[in-house]
Amino acid sequence: MKTIKNKILALIGLVVLMAATAVADPVRSLPSGTALEKKVRHELVTLPYYGVFDNLAFQVNGGTVTLYGQVVQPTTKSDAAQRVARLAGVNRVVNKIDVLPLSPFDDSLRRRTYRAVFGTAGLSRYAMGANPSIHIVVDHGRVTLEGVVSNSADAQRAYMAAMSVPGAFSVTNNLQVEQRKAY
Repeated sequence: MKTIKNKILALIGLVVLMAATAVADPVRSLPSGTALEKKVRHELVTLPYYGVFDNLAFQVNGGTVTLYGQVVQPTTKSDAAQRVARLAGVNRVVNKIDVLPLSPFDDSLRRRTYRAVFGTAGLSRYAMGANPSIHIVVDHGRVTLEGVVSNSADAQRAYMAAMSVPGAFSVTNNLQVEQRKAY
């Protein structure tokens, strides 16, 4: 049970990384198994205020770690940079994480989108755990779905649920379908 949970958390972190990097910067970060990347991923997914409305990604180039994504709280941005900077092997941290603007409208849209997506039949399982596999980013009324789902039908249902929320100016579906290994 513990190994399955660890594999799921690692996969979620990887997909969030890939999706956010694709949105934030044209340079894509390919998954790799280096020890430093694993440590950085672990530090980011265990941030105390990292949640469903945040999206974090990173790229490692030698001893330089570049952080990408969007967060609701400024402390999440600074905590991410501080935690990564403490890691052995990290010489420099470039923090390109955007702090989303304070907006009661966006906050309301986040809550309504959360209820619509995770209230849809079969999608509530993606909200479980400390780090959900679907992240909802709302910036100036624009909704972006980030993360990993088990199949393309779940990705489509999440997108349709988000599209049904009144007040969203646009919805972008960056959900990735989990790649299953053949045994």
